[in-house]
Amino acid sequence: MDIMQAIKERHSVRAFSDKPLPEEIVSQLKHEIASCNAQSGLHMQLVVDEPEAFDCRMAKYGKFSGVRNYVAMIGPKGSTLDEDCGYYGEHIVLMAQQLGLNSCWVGMTYQKVPHAYEIKDDEKLTAVIALGYGETSGRAHKTKTPSDVSSNLRDAPDWFLRGVEAALLAPTAVNQQKFVLSYEGDNRVHAKHGIGFYAKMDLGIIRYHFECGAAPQKVAWV
Repeated sequence: MDIMQAIKERHSVRAFSDKPLPEEIVSQLKHEIASCNAQSGLHMQLVVDEPEAFDCRMAKYGKFSGVRNYVAMIGPKGSTLDEDCGYYGEHIVLMAQQLGLNSCWVGMTYQKVPHAYEIKDDEKLTAVIALGYGETSGRAHKTKTPSDVSSNLRDAPDWFLRGVEAALLAPTAVNQQKFVLSYEGDNRVHAKHGIGFYAKMDLGIIRYHFECGAAPQKVAWV
């Protein structure tokens, strides 16, 4: 499965089977998370076979069941933390999809489990990503159109439109899709988030999707 197929086939899944993650997949995920942490300065951690985070009233309210594996999105406190978590976290989400797993970004409907991961004094847990074998593959949600999120498509190159289309397939909090993408000439793109829950994290996810769709064009964010 290539990255664009993963983008198209990935849908949020909240109910998971009790099938454990194979050691090979756990190893691959940990290796990629370590690589992303080295690039970004984040402290993302894979938590395997840990049921406590989703054994709470909030998780039941969010209709989560069977979640025993997740990525704890942790990093240094600062203005870029949420966006960095979105960007690198979505890289892991799509890798998991390529490995045959299902996933879901989770912002509030879980509880913290301090013994399951490490959070240093200058760090913050921003969200988790539930991982595993879903009881279903999820379903697509209605999305906005390219013209809803970008006003200058007529003057933009094909790679920009491909990027916008990939961005529209990105998961956003409560499917709000509050973002604007603008072509600024040459290989430059401006991305702006709106006001809403996890808007900055959503923007990181959107940027990652855009880059995948625009490839092999290298994008300069301005």
